[in-house]
Amino acid sequence: MPDAMNEMLRQDMACEGLLECFHGLKQLDKHCFQVLVKSSDPLTVDDVAEEVDRERSTVYRSIQRLMQTGFIQKEQINYDEGGYYHVYYPTDPDEIADDMQRVLNDWYAKMGQLISEFREKYDEADAQKIELES
Repeated sequence: MPDAMNEMLRQDMACEGLLECFHGLKQLDKHCFQVLVKSSDPLTVDDVAEEVDRERSTVYRSIQRLMQTGFIQKEQINYDEGGYYHVYYPTDPDEIADDMQRVLNDWYAKMGQLISEFREKYDEADAQKIELES
């Protein structure tokens, strides 16, 4: 694990890499998100599928992952004659950034706790070893 973290810190990462790092999003998810961000209007799944040149069902799964992470929002549009469809648009970037900051803070606190536990565990083992040798 430390090699992976050290390697990640040495990589040249763009801010979009946070989407993958924090939420495990795939390349298609990031592409769909970028399409939604670049659009001046909310888009349907079909609109996004056309832009990314993928099947509707594949893009729908990607859209669902983006909604679960809170990166995009869904709105229902009703037809006058009855029926409806959904459109999707990006969440306010400040909300996304605040959420990522909370996740990072939680992760940092957890890692600090684990490091303390590691220190205590191996300090105790070291003390017992010294005691046995005496």
